[in-house]
Amino acid sequence: MLIFDTHAHYESEQFEEDRDELLKILPQNNVSYVINQGTDIATSKKSIELAEQYDYFFAAVGIHPEEVKKQEAVSEIEKLASHPKVVAIGEIGLDYYWDVSTKELQMDYFKKQLDLANQLHLPVVIHDRDAHKDVLDTLKSTTMNSSGVVHCFSGSVEMAKEILKKDFYLGFDGPITFKNARVALEVLEYTPLDRILIETDAPYLTPEPFRGKRNNSMYLTYVINKIAEIKKVSPEEIAEITFQNAKTLFGI
Repeated sequence: MLIFDTHAHYESEQFEEDRDELLKILPQNNVSYVINQGTDIATSKKSIELAEQYDYFFAAVGIHPEEVKKQEAVSEIEKLASHPKVVAIGEIGLDYYWDVSTKELQMDYFKKQLDLANQLHLPVVIHDRDAHKDVLDTLKSTTMNSSGVVHCFSGSVEMAKEILKKDFYLGFDGPITFKNARVALEVLEYTPLDRILIETDAPYLTPEPFRGKRNNSMYLTYVINKIAEIKKVSPEEIAEITFQNAKTLFGI
């Protein structure tokens, strides 16, 4: 079984004490690729550093909606995106849950980074929290010359249908293993196998039975097993399909 974790944050301080030890053993536990996501200039640079240090790591660079309050220059993301191991613009999008910046500023950064992705012909990794309508309306009104993924998809089946019409992928994480995951499982059941990606969002969104503990890519086996249960195929088939999906989207 080969595992492709398409969304992680191993630069997080939660990995400070044992980062190298952990990242050295992931490939021994079937984790073949990881894409580490930037959330601002500093973490985008750290994601590139990890990609330089570990052959199986790649990086996404971008300014997260919670970080737009810093008003960092998107031109700096453009410079970072020229690195050969940068495979996406992300993590970008809208977050109306945390009241840390105006919706207008978030939208400005979201659109500028979508334009950047178009300019560079890179896929996008989209964060959407409590902003379903605005995310969907923005994607509908934007002509994308590359695809992308809505990370940890939390919208409805109706929204999923519209996102899939854009030839985007949907990312599924630990929450699909939670007991209250009714809507997420409905979306998963609807989503074609060739449009599913698996993610950890490590150190966050840890699946059952480890919910509440620090997440890492080895726990993706629990996400794979849940998808296999819903799709009524083997875990090995889910791992292989999502592995190939990720390679296709990110050009690896």
